[in-house]
Amino acid sequence: MNTTFSLLFYLKKPKTYETGPVPIYLRITVNSQRAEASTGRECIPDKWIPSAGRASGNKEESKALNTYLDTIQTKVYEAHRQLLNSGNLITAETLKNKYIGKGEKPRSLVKIFENHNKQIEALVGSEYASGTLQRYKTSLKHTIDFLKWKYSVSDIDIRQVDHAFITEFEFYLRSVRKCNNNSAVKYIKNFGKVIRICIANDWLEKNPFRNYKAKIKEVERAYLNNEEIQAIANKRFKSERLNQVRDIFLFSCYTGLAYADVKKLDSSQISMGIDGEKWIYTHRQKTDTRATIPLLPMALEILEKYKNHPQCLNSGKLLPVLSNQKMNSYLKEIADFCEIEKELTYHIARHTFATTITLTNGVSIESVSKMLGHKNLTITQHYAKILDRKVSDDMMLLSEKLSSKPKSRLSKIN
Repeated sequence: MNTTFSLLFYLKKPKTYETGPVPIYLRITVNSQRAEASTGRECIPDKWIPSAGRASGNKEESKALNTYLDTIQTKVYEAHRQLLNSGNLITAETLKNKYIGKGEKPRSLVKIFENHNKQIEALVGSEYASGTLQRYKTSLKHTIDFLKWKYSVSDIDIRQVDHAFITEFEFYLRSVRKCNNNSAVKYIKNFGKVIRICIANDWLEKNPFRNYKAKIKEVERAYLNNEEIQAIANKRFKSERLNQVRDIFLFSCYTGLAYADVKKLDSSQISMGIDGEKWIYTHRQKTDTRATIPLLPMALEILEKYKNHPQCLNSGKLLPVLSNQKMNSYLKEIADFCEIEKELTYHIARHTFATTITLTNGVSIESVSKMLGHKNLTITQHYAKILDRKVSDDMMLLSEKLSSKPKSRLSKIN
């Protein structure tokens, strides 16, 4: 159905009017039906042009008033566009209400964020990992703390989030919270998901991230070389718990499985591969991508060692994995005992598999990517860059060795 739409600014003199400024009203007309609203401004009749619906003259006062009325007109046209796009019935009254915000339920940033986190929590274990939920909870806490720090409020209308809000939030994370670049970018990225939800629901007219750019900086990923792996494998600890943590860590070095995937590993994920040998067939908990990994002899030995462990028998899992915090705590002790200066964490095992165990030994990057369960090859290529750097370092050492030897004379070619 076609609708006719127009608007007009006019002076509305009160019944008792005698002299002085007169209130300026906005009249919205849709299909001959009218609705009126006060603009909150006044003008002296002698300085008003009825046909234009604007103040006359070039003085700053008249220019400012006309600019204000232009802004109102733009907002009314935008309200009309939104109603048109949403398919709602357009009347003079509904258009006026849309413009002034009447009947719109205010939506607050923190409540929307909290509702998002509740939905994530309900899907933990099926679609999301517990670590994902924790990251969003931390992002929400930083958001609440920022609102108190910057605006002295506990929540705000979602429509108040603009580009300036984003940049100030980033500044707060970097300065007050002392977050490094990648942590700050990740928290902003988590916040951005909530903003995308608001845009999809038409709760925000503009995307505050439109002109925002921030990049994750590549971090040098530590990994163990062959000598360090052997030092850990050959070490015998007096503490049986340290031996257990060492074995499980080495299992990840030879399979590339992350902590969460080793913890949930059970017999249903072990099957015969196309070569007649045992393979791991699993889905990564972090990304839910499929990973297929042929089991190397060292990994098979570790599984065999713990097949009758009480914890494995009770839980139905293949390895007696401790909490991630405890594993990392024991790995620090192992590093000290083995005189390894690198900060040893469980995730280093995954990096070690990608570099020292596979790529260094000629396994194709495509195969490594599939075993790691990466979504695309670009992620795996980062490990190849690490190896390129190692090649460069090795060649520099070789160059130094060669330069220290007596130089041989090349025979001249006549």
